[in-house]
Amino acid sequence: MSTSEIPEVQEVLSRLSEKTYYRIGEVAKITRVKPYVLRFWESEFNMISPPKSRSKQRMYRKKDIETILVIKHLLYNEGFTIKGARRRLVELAREDKDRTSLDLDAEILAIRDGLEELQELLTRD
Repeated sequence: MSTSEIPEVQEVLSRLSEKTYYRIGEVAKITRVKPYVLRFWESEFNMISPPKSRSKQRMYRKKDIETILVIKHLLYNEGFTIKGARRRLVELAREDKDRTSLDLDAEILAIRDGLEELQELLTRD
């Protein structure tokens, strides 16, 4: 399962504006998770670490919101414990990294093939 396979995550992310940062109240409304739960999850999941503004307000990015939605799904829909959800998030990150690596490998091979074809064209007399 990747984050793109969770319908709620994709639905919410598609409705987000083009803002760079969201305050905790906005994130609570977007994710339908209470602010105190978000603060608790920050302490339990090191993947959520929003920077703070000069006024000490948490400033969440879209990636943080995506992570929060995945955590919510794992805890509330899949029935994971916090420890299990933490482990599953690490697995999902590893799977995404492997998938990205495979995509890059395929692109590199396609580029190499194109360059070889180009070299053949250029070396013909």
